[in-house]
Amino acid sequence: MFFEKHNIQRIRRKGFTLVELLIVIIIIGILAGALLLVAGAGTDKASASKIVSNLRNLQSAAVMYYSDYNDWASNDITLLDEFMDGDPGDGYEMSGDSHVYYDGGLISTADGGVNLKLEMMANNGDVPLFDSTGESYDKGDKAVYMKVR
Repeated sequence: MFFEKHNIQRIRRKGFTLVELLIVIIIIGILAGALLLVAGAGTDKASASKIVSNLRNLQSAAVMYYSDYNDWASNDITLLDEFMDGDPGDGYEMSGDSHVYYDGGLISTADGGVNLKLEMMANNGDVPLFDSTGESYDKGDKAVYMKVR
């Protein structure tokens, strides 16, 4: 009887304890959370870059339209279709003959990350972006403008 009890205590248990499993799960959760934060910031930057790229394409198309017709495509963005490779999507418009702008769903909330990325682009001097009053774009605005001429 003594030997049986003694031998049972010497047998090593295989597997992990509950504490070890919980520690691993917590570490994986922390790493996954950090990854989601980084991925979200990258997505916001990509959306802001897409908006700026489309505005630049519309700006170029407006200048090409003027070059061909000696007139500006005032308030009718569909006139620029022949000078564009593809449709930029919904939310892009012209304001008179002096601005193209985006007033779409990507920047519909003032606290969104896309707004912040657009504001950073405008403040760094990388991109000439404005609000509806002609001031430099800030994240409180729901539309972003770019001058055509």
